[in-house]
Amino acid sequence: MNRLVTDPAAAAGARPDPPGGGGRRRLVEVVVPVHNEERVLEASVRRLHGYLAETFPYPFKITIADNASTDGTPRVAEDLAAALPHVRAVRLERKGRGRALRHVWGGSDADVVAYMDVDLSTDLGAFLPLVAPLISGHSDLAIGTRLSRGSAVVRGPRREVISRCYNLLLRTALAARFSDAQCGFKAARTEIVQALLPAVEDEAWFFDTELLLLAERNGLRIHEVPVDWVDDPDSRVEVLRTALDDLRGMARVGRRMLTGAFRAPVGGRPRPELPAGMARQLSGFAIVGIFSTLAQLVLFVLLRMVMGPLWANALSLVITTVGNTAANRRFTFGVTGPERAFRQHLEGGLAFLLGLGLSTGGLALLHVVTPGASRAVEVAALVSANAVATLVRFLLMRAWIFHPRRLGRRPEGTAVPEHVTTGEQTR
Repeated sequence: MNRLVTDPAAAAGARPDPPGGGGRRRLVEVVVPVHNEERVLEASVRRLHGYLAETFPYPFKITIADNASTDGTPRVAEDLAAALPHVRAVRLERKGRGRALRHVWGGSDADVVAYMDVDLSTDLGAFLPLVAPLISGHSDLAIGTRLSRGSAVVRGPRREVISRCYNLLLRTALAARFSDAQCGFKAARTEIVQALLPAVEDEAWFFDTELLLLAERNGLRIHEVPVDWVDDPDSRVEVLRTALDDLRGMARVGRRMLTGAFRAPVGGRPRPELPAGMARQLSGFAIVGIFSTLAQLVLFVLLRMVMGPLWANALSLVITTVGNTAANRRFTFGVTGPERAFRQHLEGGLAFLLGLGLSTGGLALLHVVTPGASRAVEVAALVSANAVATLVRFLLMRAWIFHPRRLGRRPEGTAVPEHVTTGEQTR
């Protein structure tokens, strides 16, 4: 029987029986955190319950998490729990959306936990795409995003600007890769979120952002779903106060990141590894590239005193490309001796032509767009063009010019055939 739970240590609720009595299916718990929402609570929960009962293919339960309401919200929540199957009500005596989510998620026995704002601003059609990657195990957390091209959003310019600025600040200051931290439409695998919760300090509006940042920091996968979203004009969120609290939260998380304390006991997904030998080659190539780029810039500035920019660029590139190929041959790819040296320098000339084309084209375009550009602007344009050419040049050198097969070597990381023994080959 559904009942009002007031004990902070109470369990999250009983697991419903799978339809048809078959094998156990994945259970999803949807939390609706509320504070003084008696006006909209009943209509929203009935709408959510009806949608899930009619269209959602997995067992579910809905938890109304009332955090310190002072109006009739607790009574409405208790009535809904008594009237609707798989609906329960939880009462906390202290305010804070993060506190309410921590309490329910931390004690949940569901496979996937989710939450959505009580105003149901997000179209419910996005809920199954939100939780499906979590049920399958493909992703660890999932968020609705209002900031992708596939989203359809109706809201005022003030909230739009604040939201975009906040998420831009997260990406630039804390290297966040998710697009929308504030959308009230999120889900997570329960085992994952329960491992993260002890390391999340915020109890209010920054709770979501801190949880997502912590998940990314620990190598977890976050799935994003474009949503249709309509702003609630009667929203109780105090925008200025919430923004200031979020900035303080970002500063706190930034300090924890710098000290290495922003960690949780959860195993992240293995990151893709570089091909054998590439890490060492990249470091050597980068060192050679830094010196050759500096040399080319110095030569360009000196030659620019006596000739035009295109000729100065071409001549400085010819000189430094010869030195760059020789240095990479010796230090990056470990090739010594005169054998194949002439051929490798000729092939390195193709990389020279690529760099010449990019840098010459960049300089020509610069002087068309900005006639009379200063030397500093010319140098900046060269650096940008050379950055692209450098990446392509490394790939050409690794995959073609200095490929182990062309050098008569065994590729790094490959096993020695069984018929080859130390010092001799079996016959």
